[in-house]
Amino acid sequence: MAPRTLDAGRVEAVEMLCELIVPGSGRVGPAVYIDAVISGMPPEARDGALASIDALAPAAAQGADALARHERTPEFGLVRALAIEAYYSDFVAAGKEGPGAWTAIDFNSPLATRLDKDWSYLGIA
Repeated sequence: MAPRTLDAGRVEAVEMLCELIVPGSGRVGPAVYIDAVISGMPPEARDGALASIDALAPAAAQGADALARHERTPEFGLVRALAIEAYYSDFVAAGKEGPGAWTAIDFNSPLATRLDKDWSYLGIA
């Protein structure tokens, strides 16, 4: 699925940010989920999310130590929340092998194993 809001540079930045913030999350394609969430935001919130990604992208490109210097900023807080949600919601983008977070953390309660995850509310088939 083609991104709706994130351009190619931001997709790459989001993937790097997610992997640095939630190690292992890159295998599920978190940028697909985050793009869908950002696309559904009101314009002011969407602009803030994009600005947060832009603000952190250079640090992410330099690695974990550079990104750690931003951990107490509002931009980091927003991107961290998106990264955690993208992974721990058990989302796996089409074409990604996964496994999703629930398998990785052995979250297999009876209710969780019966859930039929539907991302259509985000416009993700």
